[in-house]
Amino acid sequence: MITENLKQVHDNIDAACKAVGRDPKEVTLIAVSKTKPVPMLQEAYDAGERVFGENKVQEITDKYPQLPQDIHWHMIGHLQRNKVKYIVDKVAMIHSVDSLRLAETIEQEAAKHQVTVPILIEVNVAEEESKFGVKVSEVLPLVESIAAFPHIKIMGLMTIAPYVEDPEENRPVFRQLKKLSVDIAAKNINNVNMSVLSMGMTNDYQVAVEEGATMVRVGTGIFGERDYSIKED
Repeated sequence: MITENLKQVHDNIDAACKAVGRDPKEVTLIAVSKTKPVPMLQEAYDAGERVFGENKVQEITDKYPQLPQDIHWHMIGHLQRNKVKYIVDKVAMIHSVDSLRLAETIEQEAAKHQVTVPILIEVNVAEEESKFGVKVSEVLPLVESIAAFPHIKIMGLMTIAPYVEDPEENRPVFRQLKKLSVDIAAKNINNVNMSVLSMGMTNDYQVAVEEGATMVRVGTGIFGERDYSIKED
C-alpha cells in the first residue's frame, strides 16, 4: 500500500509542477511518519523515500537508531526548548522555529555539538489561534535577529495552513507565504536563504506546489490514517 501511495503522491506532485511549468526536482516530498511504526517507515525507505518528518522529539530519538543512516529527518512539530539537545545533531532541518528564545537554544546546543542547523521560520499566515508560528508582520524582525547566530542557517519559511475541505481555500495562504519569502530574499540578509517553502499537506499539497512549495509534508496520503491510540505526550 505504501509503495503505491508514494507513487501516487509523486505523480500528483509531477502533475502540479507541470500545470505551472515547474521542474518536479524543485519539490521534496517529506513522508510524515509521526505515530507510525518502524516497519512502515522501512517500507517507504525501500520504496525510495529518504526524507521523513516527525512531530515529536521522542519519536525521532526512538526511530533514528533503528533505521538507515542516510535518512534525512525533519522536525516539523512544535519544539520545546528543553528537548532541542536530543535532536540538534540528528535532524536535517527544523521547520518549526517560531521564537527568538527557541533559536537561542538551538544555537547553544548546535555550538556544543559543533553542527550548523538548517531551520525554517514557522509562520501562522492565517493567524489561527490554535496554531504555533509568528504573524506575517513579525517574520522579518525575527529573521534579522536569528541571522546573527553562527550555528543556525535560515533556509526559508514554513506554514501549517488551515484544515479545509476544499484545498483551493488555502491558495491565498500559500501565495502569501511565497510573497513573504520573495520580499525577505530581496533584502539580501547575510546568513539568510529563502530557498525553502515548506507548505502543503495531504489534502492541499498539489495547490501548495502550484503556488511555489519546495517541500510538502504528506503523512496520511502515504501511510494512511494516523493511529491515535498512541499516547501523545
